[in-house]
Amino acid sequence: MVQNLAPIDRAKLSAARCAADRVEDGMKLGLGTGSTAAWLVRCLAERVRQEGLKLTCVPTSARTAALARELGLRVVTLDDAGWLDLTIDGADEFDPDLVLIKGGGGALLQEKIVATASDRMMVITDATKEVTTLGAFPMPVEVIPFGWQASRMLIEELLGALDVMGTQASLRMNGSRPFVTDEGNHILDLALGRIGNPRQLSLALNQVPGVVENGLFIDICDAVVIGHPDGRVIVRDAITGTEAEERIRFEDSDNIFREI
Repeated sequence: MVQNLAPIDRAKLSAARCAADRVEDGMKLGLGTGSTAAWLVRCLAERVRQEGLKLTCVPTSARTAALARELGLRVVTLDDAGWLDLTIDGADEFDPDLVLIKGGGGALLQEKIVATASDRMMVITDATKEVTTLGAFPMPVEVIPFGWQASRMLIEELLGALDVMGTQASLRMNGSRPFVTDEGNHILDLALGRIGNPRQLSLALNQVPGVVENGLFIDICDAVVIGHPDGRVIVRDAITGTEAEERIRFEDSDNIFREI
């Protein structure tokens, strides 16, 4: 049934399966949000059913929590779990230094909190998300609803003095209404084109009144797993400075598809 998937989904499944295979019995895991993270949840659920793994999972969104519970994973809050062993999540972009843009799914705040409350963060993705310079993907910034237009004007003014290509910030919509995060906030998507200095940008954005958090993940990601449609994966480890190639076999993975 893997052969029936679109190439991009086969790539995402390859990365998710590789990451899931690295999970050990008894781990406390952070579960990311998004399409690639959803594949991870299915792969973990398969291992729990087949191998009897005991895992404690902290989801980064209501969507991920619902899927994990549906598939039989043990879900708790971060406060209940305490410190985590590993967080596995996707990314919208990543650069050679493993700096990430996240938040395309609208869960950047919980994703950043969970990732930084973990010993390690592993990103699962496909090759299309790798860039030389961040910024082609609109960079999300979570803001409180009160005075969001003032926050947007301050952000656009700020961007004019920073090393970015564009300065437009737009309110993310859900149909005819503003998109609302799990925390009840709004998201501004910044059309930057290029981010010359991610660290400077992140620090500056978080000084703007009304900004809760931004989608730049700096010094958080420890490894990235890049999946390909043919089952090939590249594992890039920032801690060891190594890169390894593996190949995922799916012949025994049909159980994943029973929930799709």
